[in-house]
Amino acid sequence: MTKLSTLAFAISLVIGITACDQTTKRVSDTQKLSEDTVNVKAQLTASDAQNFLEKTAEELTALNIENARAAWIYANFITEDTAHLAAQAEQKSTEAGVKYAMQAAIFDNVAVNPTQRRQLNFLKQSLVLPAPQNSVKSSELASIGAKLSSIYGKGSYTTKDGKTLSLGDMTTIMANSRNYNELLEIWIGWRAISPVMKPLYTRQTELANEGAQGLGYQDLGAMWRSNYDMPADEFSIELDRLWAQVKPLYDDLHCYVRSELSKTYGSEKVPLDEPIPAHLLGNMWAQSWGNIYDLVAPNEADPGYDITKQLTAHNYSEIDMVKGAEKFFTSLGFEPLPETFYSRSLFTKPADREVTCHASAWSLDAKDDIRIKMCIQKTGEDFNVIHHELGHNFYQRAYNNQPIYFQNSANDGFHEAIGDTIALSVTPKYLKEIGLIDTIPDQSKDIGLLLKKALDKVAFIPFGLLVDQWRWKVYSGEIGPDDYNSAWWELREKYQGVTAPIERSEQDFDPGAKYHVPGGVPYSRYFLAHIQQFEFHRALCAIAGNTDPIHRCSIYNSKIAGTALNNMLTMGSSQPWQQAYKVITGQEKMDASAILDYFAPLHVWLKNKNQGKQCGF
Repeated sequence: MTKLSTLAFAISLVIGITACDQTTKRVSDTQKLSEDTVNVKAQLTASDAQNFLEKTAEELTALNIENARAAWIYANFITEDTAHLAAQAEQKSTEAGVKYAMQAAIFDNVAVNPTQRRQLNFLKQSLVLPAPQNSVKSSELASIGAKLSSIYGKGSYTTKDGKTLSLGDMTTIMANSRNYNELLEIWIGWRAISPVMKPLYTRQTELANEGAQGLGYQDLGAMWRSNYDMPADEFSIELDRLWAQVKPLYDDLHCYVRSELSKTYGSEKVPLDEPIPAHLLGNMWAQSWGNIYDLVAPNEADPGYDITKQLTAHNYSEIDMVKGAEKFFTSLGFEPLPETFYSRSLFTKPADREVTCHASAWSLDAKDDIRIKMCIQKTGEDFNVIHHELGHNFYQRAYNNQPIYFQNSANDGFHEAIGDTIALSVTPKYLKEIGLIDTIPDQSKDIGLLLKKALDKVAFIPFGLLVDQWRWKVYSGEIGPDDYNSAWWELREKYQGVTAPIERSEQDFDPGAKYHVPGGVPYSRYFLAHIQQFEFHRALCAIAGNTDPIHRCSIYNSKIAGTALNNMLTMGSSQPWQQAYKVITGQEKMDASAILDYFAPLHVWLKNKNQGKQCGF
C-alpha cells in the first residue's frame, strides 16, 4: 500500500465503512477490526498525517464556502426553499465534521510536529456535540438537537388577556415595562416552554458524552475546556481567578442597583439583604441590566449630546455610518474594505422580503469576500454595533492567509473581544474628532456613561461564567437530572445575587429557557470576551501614547496601535492564544484589572452611594 491508501484504509476502519474481502469474511469481524486497527496505527507516520490534513483542508474549504453561501442566502431571503437548502448544507458540513474528527483521532499516538498536532486537535475539537460512533445513536443525537431547537424557536406565550407573544415581544416587555406583575407573568410565561426539554436534554447529554469519550475526553465539558491551550482543569481555575478580580466591582454595582430597585418596587418585593428577583433587571435572563438605566441613573447623568440626534443633524445615511466606521480602521493603517463589501452586504431591511436582521459579520470565501448583515437604524446604538461588526470583518481578513485550520480567532473569546475593543474607542473624544459632536463633555458627566456601560458589561460577567459552570457539572455527572433546576438557581444566586421571583421545582427546567443551553452553544467565550476587551483596550491605549483615563481613550488615528493590533489578528489561531495575547498586552495571562481601571471613577462613586447600606447576597 502507498501511504495515502494506508491512511484511507485506516480511516475506513475508524468510521466503520469497511469493504471486506473473502479473507476478511473468514475471521470474526470484531477480531479482524481490532487487529487491523492496531496494525494500521502502528504503520501511520507524520507523512500520513500531512497527506490527511492537506486533503481535508481542500474539502473543508469547499464545504465552508458552500455552507456560507447557503446560510447567507437563507438569512437574506427567508423562504421554505432557502431554509431547506441551508439545512442541507449545514447537515453536509456537520456530517463531514464528524468524519474528520474521527479520522483525526487515529493520529493521537503518531509522532507529528507541533503544527500538525495543533491542526489535528482543531479537527477533533471542532464538534460541539460529538456523536457516538454508532449510526443509530448518531441519528438520535441529531434528532434531539432538532427537536430542542424547534421547541425553543417556536416558543411563545399567551397572556391572561389572550394575546399570544413571541420571545421578541416578551423581550421588549421585559426591557420597557415597570409593572411588577406584568414582568412576573412574562417571566413565568417564557419558562413554560422548557420543562418538555428536560428528558431530551438529559438524553442529549448522555449521547454527547459518549461521543466525547470516543474522541478520548473524560466528558463533553472536558472536551470543551480543552480548546484553550491549557489543561481542562486549569481552565476552570483560570475563570474563577478572573471572576475574583471583578467581583468587588460587581458587588458594589449589585448593591447600588438593588437599593434603587427597592425604591421603585418597595422593600417587600426587593429586600435589601437578599438576591434581586430575576424579572426586574430589564432582561429575560437578567444577564445584562442596561434596560433599567432609567431607574438607577444618577442625577446630572445627561452627557450633553445624543448620538442619534447628531447622526440626523449631520445627514448620515446608513452607508455613511458604515463608511464612517470603516474610516476608524483605515486611520489605524488597515487597508480599505473591498468594493464587494459594499455591493454584497445587507445594510437596511428590504421592503419586499423577510430577512434575519440580527447584526452579524461574514467571511464567505475565507479570503476577501467579507460582508456584514444588519438592518441598520440611524441610532447611536447601531453606530457602535457597526464598529463592532467591522472588527470581526477586519479580523477575518487579517488571518485569511493562514491555513484553513487557523482561520479563526486565537480562542473563541477573541472574535467578540476584538469587536468590542473597537467599540470601546467610540468615545466622546472620537465623536468630536469625526465631527459628530462639537465639544467633549466635562468629566463630571462620565459617571452616567460609565454606569450605563457597567450595567451591560460588568453585570453580564457572572452570568457569562455560570452557564458553563452548570453545564460542566451536568456533563461530569456532578449534577444529575433530579437537581438540574435547583443547581441552576444555586449558581445564579452564588455568582449573580439573582433569584427566581417565585418558587421553582425540578418539574421546571429554567436553563432551557436560555437559547445556548438547548442550542448546545458553549458560553465561556462570552465571559472571556468581556474580560479580554478591556485588557486589549488598555494595552492599545498605552501603545498609542494615551494620557487620558482609559474610559476616555480612543485609539483612532494611531498607526502604532493599529500595527500592534494587526500583528495579533494576522496570527489567527496558528499559535496558542497566550502568544497572541502577548503581542498586544506583553503578557501571556489574562488580567481583569483592566476592567477595574476602566470603571475606577464609577467604583468610587458606587462605594460612596453604598455607604451605610447592607451589601452582599
